[in-house]
Amino acid sequence: MSELVSLDRAVTECRRCPRLVEWREEVARVKRAAFADQTYWGRPVPGFGPPDAAMAIVGLAPAAHGANRTGRMFTGDRSGDVLYAALYEVGLASQPTATSIDDGLELHGVRVTAPVKCAPPRNKPTPQERDNCRPWLARELELLAPTLRSIVVLGAFGWQALLPVLAAAGWTIPKPRPRFGHGVRVDLDGLSLFGCFHVSQQNTFTGRLTPAMVENVLRDAKHAAGLP
Repeated sequence: MSELVSLDRAVTECRRCPRLVEWREEVARVKRAAFADQTYWGRPVPGFGPPDAAMAIVGLAPAAHGANRTGRMFTGDRSGDVLYAALYEVGLASQPTATSIDDGLELHGVRVTAPVKCAPPRNKPTPQERDNCRPWLARELELLAPTLRSIVVLGAFGWQALLPVLAAAGWTIPKPRPRFGHGVRVDLDGLSLFGCFHVSQQNTFTGRLTPAMVENVLRDAKHAAGLP
């Protein structure tokens, strides 16, 4: 068993944050009416993608009725609909949809993960919950480090959470810390960071973020990662 597979399994057993444990399990028990006949995952959600990924995508946290239901990052919700369609358009995913953990989706050279592994109430983890979860992502990035060349960060929260994680995983972060912005690129030692507005409905439904904007950032990150 690879170290990354072992890490992913350990992530799914984490109960470090009482508020998040209570919330994710309550959501899985009560369910949304549209998914009343489904068995929710209701646990922390590990990263998804190959262990030798050259590129990573870092979001915020699992959605209550998305990844907290399906068990796979950005799967089964509107944000994932936008993200995986864009990944497919730029040649990084085998199909444009992500509906369930066994739908056959494969990622090509990219791994999708998040700084917070449990679905938080109102999509807002506390600073303490973010910090409690930090070692999981730091270790994940350490294991990806030999092949990782670029990271797309979705949203300001993910950006702020990722920079200290990268420092903990061995990368040197400039001072003052780089600020988040859509289309921002920051080159570290052997790793390029790209900012992208989060693929939330708040951004995509209002037109603040369009599919073309997501695809452009993904293409730039794909090129920086040296992926075909």
